[in-house]
Amino acid sequence: MGLKGLQEMRRRLVEFVGENGLEAVAAWGPEGRPRPGRAVVAVSLRGVESGPPGFRDYLGERYDPEGGCWEELYGKRVELTFGLDVYGESAEEVHRGLDILGGLLERGPEGLRPVGFSAGETGYDGECKRYRCPVQARFSVWATAVSREEGSFLDFEVRGEEHT
Repeated sequence: MGLKGLQEMRRRLVEFVGENGLEAVAAWGPEGRPRPGRAVVAVSLRGVESGPPGFRDYLGERYDPEGGCWEELYGKRVELTFGLDVYGESAEEVHRGLDILGGLLERGPEGLRPVGFSAGETGYDGECKRYRCPVQARFSVWATAVSREEGSFLDFEVRGEEHT
């Protein structure tokens, strides 16, 4: 898809979870294996859903001092689905982590408006030798595009939004 900002949204989510009582790592990231003795949340981007194509919502204009011209901003809502799988050495450890995570997902990090979340059944994962509960959370964000006077889109990216 090539939208800028998706990795930034994942980074925000990892930091948010990590700053609020749980260890968090980017799934498939350079962090390595989690430390034993506490639940860890592995964060991955699992889906992007944007509805009809095109940027149909006019968001206003801004002056670009570098380019010396006015730019128009267009956007549309995008829903991001993140995996936040909870791992632990025991099912009890996973459930404690899941309790904390559930509270965090009610408000979400800055710029990611929570839409909903779901958790599956906790089970033993023989491959990583830990208990695991699969969790998915959906967040609403804006994808924005910039257009110059000649009418061509210059760039587009995924941006967070203010909580209301």
